[in-house]
Amino acid sequence: PAAPAPPPAAPLSAALSGPFPGGRVVRLHPVVLASIVDSFERRNEGAARVIGTLLGSVDKHSVEVTNCFSVPHNESEDEVAVDMEFAKNMYELHKKVSPSEIILGWYATGHDITEHSVLIHEYYSREAHNPIHLTVDTSLQNSRMSIKAYVSAPMGVPGKTMGVMFTPLTVKYVYYDTERIGVDLIMKTCFSPNRVIGLSSDLQQVGSASARIQDTLTMVLQYAEDVLSGKVAADNTVGRFLMDLINQVPKISPEDFETMLNSNINDLLMVTYLANLTQSQIALNEKLLSL
Repeated sequence: PAAPAPPPAAPLSAALSGPFPGGRVVRLHPVVLASIVDSFERRNEGAARVIGTLLGSVDKHSVEVTNCFSVPHNESEDEVAVDMEFAKNMYELHKKVSPSEIILGWYATGHDITEHSVLIHEYYSREAHNPIHLTVDTSLQNSRMSIKAYVSAPMGVPGKTMGVMFTPLTVKYVYYDTERIGVDLIMKTCFSPNRVIGLSSDLQQVGSASARIQDTLTMVLQYAEDVLSGKVAADNTVGRFLMDLINQVPKISPEDFETMLNSNINDLLMVTYLANLTQSQIALNEKLLSL
């Protein structure tokens, strides 16, 4: 029989202190998936999977997983051992950086739930009421990385031997604006033969953003012309969105806008020139001191 995980010293968090909120939806950030895949790639030799703790926030509308860290463990056919002291210390360190993040549950790589998963989940049930169990299929079954989330529920006859049933939750992917930049860059590697892509310069970023805005404005103008010509039925909801968009644009003459833009560009070029000049002076001073 499998040996249970060691008992915890003290509860680290009480994350889900009631019924599962947010319509049984888990909001997952891309940095969590990247961290899980990285820990799997760096796993110890001979390890079949890796596990770790999920961190994030909970309110009455959603459960949001924003961070995670791996936890060392060893498992064989008949036993499992988890370094929960390491998990406790790591969480204490994370609290110093992000005090608002609490323990939500744990993750494991693989496409199924094993007997050992039940034992590990039992421990996390002491750390957080209603903990989440996230599985990430790094073995790429069916040629895709399946990502699933579960929450446990007791099953059995009262007074007899009780079991645990894992019921699935809905996983939604969300991101901050800063994370979106990394996600977009990773997606571009799909079109690269060697799966490698370089970072673009600031000017290229501005150019691509301007091109996307121009394409969007072209679509909006075409839609407005189709409505005016009678090709498309008018939609009041779209009209209100367009009115809000127009009202957000500052009323400024083209001449004033061009003058303001040129002034800002000149200021930027001056700052860039001074920064390069300062860098050259520092490099020259270092060489003189080394003589």
